[in-house]
Parts: sequence; structure tokens; C-alpha cells
Amino acid sequence: MIIVTGGAGFIGSNIVRGLNKRGLNNILVVDDLSDGNKIRNIEDCDIEDYMDKDEFLQRIEKGMEFGGPTAIYHQGACSDTMETDGRFIMQTNYEYSKSLYHYCGEQSIPYFYASSASVYGGGEIFKEDPKHEQALNAYAYSKLLFDRYVRKNPGVSDSQVVGLRYFNVYGKGEEHKGRMASVAYHFFNQYHEQGFVKLFGGSGGYSDGEQLRDFVWVDDVVDVNLHLLEHPEASGTFNVGTGRAQSFNDVATAVLNTLEGENKTTAEWVADKKIQYIEFPQALVGKYQSYTKADLTNLTVSGEYTKNFSTVEEGVNRYVSQLMAAR
Repeated sequence: MIIVTGGAGFIGSNIVRGLNKRGLNNILVVDDLSDGNKIRNIEDCDIEDYMDKDEFLQRIEKGMEFGGPTAIYHQGACSDTMETDGRFIMQTNYEYSKSLYHYCGEQSIPYFYASSASVYGGGEIFKEDPKHEQALNAYAYSKLLFDRYVRKNPGVSDSQVVGLRYFNVYGKGEEHKGRMASVAYHFFNQYHEQGFVKLFGGSGGYSDGEQLRDFVWVDDVVDVNLHLLEHPEASGTFNVGTGRAQSFNDVATAVLNTLEGENKTTAEWVADKKIQYIEFPQALVGKYQSYTKADLTNLTVSGEYTKNFSTVEEGVNRYVSQLMAAR
């Protein structure tokens, strides 16, 4: 059995679907379905069972077994970077992850957990090294602290332990995330609601819409997760991005070109008033990453991952086409 926490969430449900495509269906999905809309993410998945996240935590803290799991993918978390309830975030993201880590160590179960590129803060070097890490908000701190905990306590488990620092992931199954959904998703909806898309104006030395992020297609993220499952010798912390920094303008342009069947430039969409800029929010000043770009050296060398990642133009085209087909 493979256990996927957050299995009805965005990345978790895509991992479940990826396992299904590889012929695996002995899967226990763990999640919190207080938001019943998340059921849509797993209704087409072939799973063995479902369990609420609180019941699951109670059982693992009692040392109960689940039929000999072959791996646990821990994707469940509070992913809201604007959440200010530090106690809630630390309990949900940090303490829960620790409990699972110790359980996996006791049961000799491979443990794959979701970290985040937010642990690099406002820096410009994105390499899995403590000297490049800083947290700009409580969410980032909860992820960073658990990464540090695993580093400081390697003896907890003699099985494979993998932390995956996701960069800006976009794709199918993120609809329930609200404001934390990807910009590609928000641009798609803005176009249908008002006929144009809105981007942040210039900030941090960047021109309008030219802030740069490493945007990664969720199918590529799933491929990395399943690749590492098939390589038990690979343990450690790995960045999961494309290794490219592309602008928000690139994302908006890819969305619009797909929606309208065009091949226009950003400047042309701005001239058409289909791309418009709004003032950068004061609430995000000092808490916003204007630039991210994954250093993939560790993934490609230690993790032996050789596949190419989709560009924004490729991935967003596929994603928007899926969204259009679902309307």
C-alpha cells in the first residue's frame, strides 16, 4: 500500500493519478474533506481507501500498522503563504510532518514529503544549502524548520527520506485553492469574467509583469516524485522546478494565446488591453519572491533525473486546454 496525505489536494491527487497510470491502485488517501469540492480531484482515481487526516494522525501516533505501506507521500499542509496563525501552521505543517517522519523511521517506510521553494526567501541562489535559506512568512518557516529537523536528525530513519522543494506549480486539480491557486488559473478565470488579465505592476526593481518565477507543470512534478520512488538509493532534499525563470508576462501571454488561438507577444496583448497592470500590493512588500530559479544539480546528479521540464509555453498551453475542455 502507498499512503498519500493531502491525496485529495492539488499535487497529492495528481500523484495518485500518476500511480494509477503505473498500474498501482492499492492507495490510501488521507485528507481533510471539510471542503467537499476536493472530492472532484479523486472521483476518477482508483484507490483502496480514504481516511481523515486527524484519524490517521491518531493511528500513527499509536504505532498502528496499515498493512505494510511501501511508501508515504506526505503532501498535506496548510499552503496559504498569507496565513498569520503561526500556531495553526506549525501544528499542521511542522508537527504533523515530524510525527510521520518518526513513524516512517520506526516502520522502515520510505518517506517523501513536500517542502517548498519559499524556504529560499528573497535570495537569488536556490540551492539546497542552509546558507541560502531564509523564511519570509510563517508558511515558509514551517517548511524550513522541518527540513532542518530532518537534517539534524538523520538517524530517525534508515529508509529513504526525500524532501521536495516545489517551485511554482500549476495544473489540474488546484481549483479549490482559492487565492493560492496558480496565476495561470487566475488568468484563465479573469479572462472569462472580464475579458482581460491583471498582473502586478513593477516592484523590487522589476518592470510591470516582469517579476520572474520558476513555473513548473504539475505532471513534471509527479514524474519527479515517482522517479524517486523507483530509486530508493536517492535520499535528501531536492529542488523541483524547471531550472528556468520566466516572467508573469510569459504566463499571461501563454494563457491568452491558447484561449484566443493566437501567437501574439506580450506587447501586443498589452496594446490590445488584454494584459493590464495593477499597483503592487503594500501587504506583500518584503514578503514576496520577485525571482526564483531552481538549481537542479542535486536532482539531476544525486537523484539521477534526466527528463526535460516543460516550458511555460508548453505547460500552460496544455493546462489551459484542459480548463477549456472542462468548461
